[in-house]
Amino acid sequence: MQTIAIIGASGNMGSAISKSLSKGNYRLLLCASRQDKVQAVVEEIKSGNPAADVETIDCSVEASWEADIIIVAVPFAAEKEVAQKIREVANQKVFISISNPLNDTYNGLVTAPDTSAAEELQKLLPNAKVVKAFNTTFAADFATPVIAGQQADAFIAGNDEEALQTVSELVSTAGFNPIVAGDLAVSRTLERMQLLLIQLNMKYDYNWLAGWKILHQ
Repeated sequence: MQTIAIIGASGNMGSAISKSLSKGNYRLLLCASRQDKVQAVVEEIKSGNPAADVETIDCSVEASWEADIIIVAVPFAAEKEVAQKIREVANQKVFISISNPLNDTYNGLVTAPDTSAAEELQKLLPNAKVVKAFNTTFAADFATPVIAGQQADAFIAGNDEEALQTVSELVSTAGFNPIVAGDLAVSRTLERMQLLLIQLNMKYDYNWLAGWKILHQ
């Protein structure tokens, strides 16, 4: 059984990911600065699925050391601090970047055009297998991954084949259709895709329940 550390598990995305992955055959270690909020997520998971292997852990370094897969569910601005804390224990582990480096007005990204949040994270964690995933889905989509009769696609990007396969399985467990979009540089496109979806949501009021779907034959 693989162990997954979810750092920032009490936030909208962190709790949504935690609840979705608790349906799979994983051991979940949930970590956040507010232990009471994380405990509430654990209790909600356990009330719906008493057999779920999920617990709180108050130290991101300890959680990451125990984990095979680390999901950092924090805003882009907080990623660097988390990465610096756990750098030593992230060696050869799958490290999932879900953040979108949005500016304050949601009309652009704070990263340069020739990089992405995921690539910046890979620079901070040179020995980890960074994979971009879950950034093109809203938190509400985890409870409703089938929207208007279509299963939402979730795009994945990374440089390590084995890590991409591992993350594809996580995405499937969460209820989405996984699509490996390419290497980690494709994260630039994926992060801009979510910027566009956020802008469209604000313009057309999708109520934060919207996703991407590739239609093909």
